Parts: sequence; C-alpha cells; structure tokens
Amino acid sequence: MRQVLEAMIKAHEIQGVIALENSFNRVGLDHVVLVKVASTAVCGMLLGLTRDELINAVSLAWVDGQSLRTYRHAPNTGSRKSWAAGDATSRAVRLALIARTGEMGYPSVLTAKTWGFYDVLFKGKEFSFQRPYGTYVMEQVLFKISFPAEFHAQTAAECAMTLHAQLQKAGRNVDEIKKVTIRTHESAIRIIDKKGPLDNPADRDHCIQYMVAVPLIFGRLTAEDYEDKVAADPRIDALRAKMECVEDKRFSEEYHDPDKRSIANGITIEFKDGKKLKEVVVEYPIGHRRRRKEGIPVLVEKFRTNLARRFPTKQQQRILDVSLNQKALEAMTVNEYVDLYVI
Repeated sequence: MRQVLEAMIKAHEIQGVIALENSFNRVGLDHVVLVKVASTAVCGMLLGLTRDELINAVSLAWVDGQSLRTYRHAPNTGSRKSWAAGDATSRAVRLALIARTGEMGYPSVLTAKTWGFYDVLFKGKEFSFQRPYGTYVMEQVLFKISFPAEFHAQTAAECAMTLHAQLQKAGRNVDEIKKVTIRTHESAIRIIDKKGPLDNPADRDHCIQYMVAVPLIFGRLTAEDYEDKVAADPRIDALRAKMECVEDKRFSEEYHDPDKRSIANGITIEFKDGKKLKEVVVEYPIGHRRRRKEGIPVLVEKFRTNLARRFPTKQQQRILDVSLNQKALEAMTVNEYVDLYVI
C-alpha cells in the first residue's frame, strides 16, 4: 500500500504541476487529459517500464484523442462528468501496457509543427511550468468535505449556510430578497456562473447560483438536492434570477498565488425594503491546506459515515483500524487491503 500511496502522490504531482500554469479549459479541452498523461506515466512505472518505454507511453497519451469539455457546460452538461476521470485512467493503463510490448513513441508529439499537440489543440502555445515536480500538489490538495459542490463554489455554499442562519434569526425569508451579489474569482465566473434552465443534476452541481440558493432556502446542500424533486421548488430558480456574480481581482490573484491558492467567495443579501445583511466572506474552504487542523477530523467523520452506509459494523471497524494507522496501512499488501471492502 505504501507503493500505491507514493504512486498517488506522483500522479497528482504530474497532472497538478502541468495544470498550474496551463489552462486546458480555455482551449475547450477537459482537464482529464492530464489524468490520462499522469496515470500513464505512473502505471508505466508500476509495470516496470524502462525510461524509453515510459517516454513512449507518455507520448501515446498526448497523441491520443482528448476529451472536449462540452459535457461540463451548458447546453450539454451531463453525467459524463462523473466518469470522465475513470475513463481516462483506464485508457492510461491500456497505453502503458501497449508501450510495454515495445510499441514505438512519438518524440515531437507536443512540438511538431502543424501536427503536434501545441499547434492543433493549444493555440500554438508551449507549456510553461511554475515549479519542478516534488510533493506540492498533494500537500496543497483540497478535500471536498462539507458540500458535494464543484470546488469553486465550496466557500460560496459555506457563506450561504451562514446567511441562512442569519435569515432565520432575523425572521426573514427568501421571498423578501431583492438581490444577491456573489463576489468571486474569475475561474468561478468562467466555469460555474450559469443563468437560465438547468437540465439535470450534472448541470446543477456546476451552477454557483444553484449551490447558493439551496442552502439559503433549506439550510443544507446534499447530493439529493441536485435531483429533480428538489430542483422543482420554484423558489430556487426565483432566487437564482436575483443573483449576480462580480469578479474581485484580489480573489482572482490569490486563487493563482502558489502560497495562498484561495478559493474565495463573498455573498451580500439585499432586501426589498432596502436593508442589507453584512457580506459574509469565506476565502478558504474547510478542505484547504490552511484549514487542515479543522478539516481532518471532519474528513475522518465523512469516511466513517460513508463506510456505515455500505458495511456491517465489524467490517467498518476493521477498515478503520488499518486505514487510520499509517504504519499498518503502508505495510499491508494491496490485495489484503482491498479484500477488506468485499461484502
């Protein structure tokens, strides 16, 4: 299992370091291309490929067909969002296995004029890098703990929960709201600022207005809240229509700042009678590195909760005993650990 954990660190680092300075969604490509490239390299390592074979494998990943990002955006937002990364990793394993047979690689797959990745799919730009590969990405990793929401909206949902409590305390309801202003960062506006009809759960969990409206109304945001039954509540779309996203340049800058990596959102509510609630701002979600002390116990509790949904009590405890003991986990063979999850 130690080898698996080390491989996870390497896979995260490869895809994350490439992503830091190179925006694939700006050219319409889904970031799962990086999942595939990183997983090909790491699977190749686990399969014992030589250096030359690894280079061939990675070149095969770059030359392979890349996913369009259209399934993450209106009017085509759909459930492929939920299996795109799994599809990419399965492709990575296949490409690593092909390279192991001695299949040739393509040395200028990125840089070849006219036919290379840069010219065909990246508007002629070469990749730029902020830092060498190390452990930065896993150290900065964001755990999705409190809300099943797209990451750029995690802090917005937290703000909305706080405001829901304030509304209740003040004896106000959402029908009295005239306007909701979401002060946010550029990436959130580009990726999850959505107006108009939302067709399905995949559409809703990539709409910051929806992910703010639900906690403002109900004081919660769960996976079930993206389903048609909850979405049919007319108060949600009525409240969404009153929302405006505004970019805060500082939020955008600190989102990209390697020492901060904030995901800030601030929400202000204005009522029809002219009164306002003071803006609520959250700059770092609970799963962020800066909130590790607060977040890890909640993360462990989430693990316990989800184990309880699937396994008998004794089996839950066996899984917990080894999973929360780093030394025991690292020493365990992969098949023994996976067997703990078999019912």
